Amino acid sequence: MEFPLYWGLQKTGLPLIVVTCTDDTGTARELCLLIDTGSTNNILFSFVYEHFQKNLKSLDKQSSIMGFEGQQHETPQIEATFDFEGKNYTSIFSVLDVSDGMKHVQEESGIQIHGVLGIHFLVDYEWIVDFKELQLTISNKQSVSYTHLRAHETELHL
Repeated sequence: MEFPLYWGLQKTGLPLIVVTCTDDTGTARELCLLIDTGSTNNILFSFVYEHFQKNLKSLDKQSSIMGFEGQQHETPQIEATFDFEGKNYTSIFSVLDVSDGMKHVQEESGIQIHGVLGIHFLVDYEWIVDFKELQLTISNKQSVSYTHLRAHETELHL
């Protein structure tokens, strides 16, 4: 399956996708995720986590990641499932407070970004980001073995 990245690039200059996730009230909500091939972790921003935590699996792990401002943060990890283009994807996310760091994107574009999909997610699910053609190519792979997820690789540079 191929998905165009024009919308996010035109609005913000960033490769964005919109996924669906169920919030604490049982309502399906759209979340805007940044595809970041330079990020080693998936991130769900803490202001989003507050509304979805009942439907997310909290893990007994902490992650140490570098935030947007260059500071090291200890973050809780969760397992989250979201729908993108009719398929469910499950992965591990770090929960990070970046309200100040992403505020300028929202102010300039009107788009609120809710989290980040990092390189391990892209590799595990065989998603290919083609910046020349401005599209995302997604394989039919729907699940991954969490035994090979790199929980020990916790540093993130954005």
